[in-house]
Amino acid sequence: MAASMSNGLRSWLRWLGYPYECAARVRLWCYTHGWFRTRRLPRPVISVGNLTVGGTGKTPVVMYLVELLTAQGMRVAILSRGYRRRSTAPQVLVSDGQRVLVGPDEAGDEPYLIARRCPQAVVAVGADRYALGQWVLSRLPVDCFVLDDGYQHVQLHRDVNLLLVDATDAAGIQAVLPVGRLREPLSAAARASAILITRVDQEHDGESVRRRLVEACGSLPSPVRVGFRAEEFRRVGTDERRPLDVFRGRSAVLFSGIGNAESFRALVAGLGLTVVEWLAFPDHVHYTRGVMETIRTKAKSCGADLLVTTEKDADKVAPLLAADEVCWAVRLRTEILSGQEDLERLLRFDSTASRAGGHA
Repeated sequence: MAASMSNGLRSWLRWLGYPYECAARVRLWCYTHGWFRTRRLPRPVISVGNLTVGGTGKTPVVMYLVELLTAQGMRVAILSRGYRRRSTAPQVLVSDGQRVLVGPDEAGDEPYLIARRCPQAVVAVGADRYALGQWVLSRLPVDCFVLDDGYQHVQLHRDVNLLLVDATDAAGIQAVLPVGRLREPLSAAARASAILITRVDQEHDGESVRRRLVEACGSLPSPVRVGFRAEEFRRVGTDERRPLDVFRGRSAVLFSGIGNAESFRALVAGLGLTVVEWLAFPDHVHYTRGVMETIRTKAKSCGADLLVTTEKDADKVAPLLAADEVCWAVRLRTEILSGQEDLERLLRFDSTASRAGGHA
C-alpha cells in the first residue's frame, strides 16, 4: 500500500514538473532563435554550471580554473550571482585581485571563499552578469571572465560552457523538479563545450552518469573526470594548519551547509575520523549564535573530540567561536583524473589580444 501511494505521489509530481520542463525548453528556444537577446562581453567568458539544484563541486572547479588561467598570464575575474548574500547593491566588488574587500555576508559564502583562496583574481557579485562584467571592466583590467553557476544564464554569451555532473548523484538526473533535481531537461547537456563528471575516485568512475547523458543527448565527447581530495585541516579563524592524519581515530561532530552534505560526511569518515554526529544544514545557511549553541550541545552530549566543518562554512562560523574554542575545516584540492589535455585546450586564450581591446 505504501509503495502504491509513493508511486502515485511521484506520478502526480511528474505531472507538476511538465510545466517547469516546458518553460525551460521555451526559454532556451527563444534565446536560440533570437527572440530574446544574448549579449556578449568584450572578453572571453568561461561558464561553470550544472543542471541540478544542489552541489556538484562548482566552487573548487572555479578555483582550479582560476589557477590554470592565471598560469597562462591571464587576469581573471569571477562573476557570481552571490546567492543568499545580504547586500542589496546591484554590484559588489568582493576582491580587486589584491585584497578581499567585503565579508561573506555581503559577498555570499562561495564568492568570499573564492576571493580568499584566489587572491590574484577579481571577484564580483550581481544578478545581471552582463552588467556586472561591464561594471568590472570599467574599473579594472581583465583578460577573461569565469561565470560561476552560469549554465542557465543563457542571456550572456559564453566562449566555453562547462557542465558539471556529480558521479554520486545518478538519481538526481532522472527527472526535472519537483520529482528529480534537474533545473532543465537532461538533453540540455548537449550545449556544453565539455562535461566534467565530478566526485570520482578513479579514472573510469561515473560510467552510469555518462551513459545516462549519452541516452539523453546522443553522442557526447569523452568527459573530463574530476576528484576532490582533502589536502589538510585548517583551524577556523586562524592560519594554523594540520596534516590529514593528525586526527585519525578521533571522534568528531560534523556540520555543514552545502549542497551535498553526504559527500562531506563520506570524505571525513574516509580520513579515519569517527563521525559521532552529523548536522546537515540547508545550503548557504546563515549561522547564528543559536545555531552554534546547538552544535556545541551536540558535541558535548556525544563527548566528541572535535568540531569539523567545510571550508565554505568556516568563514561564516569564525566570528561566532569563543576565543578558546577550536573548530577545524577540511581544505580540498581539485584533481583531474582524465581529460586534462582536452580541458586545457578549451581554455587557451590569447591574453595579449584581450588586453589590446582596452577597457570597455
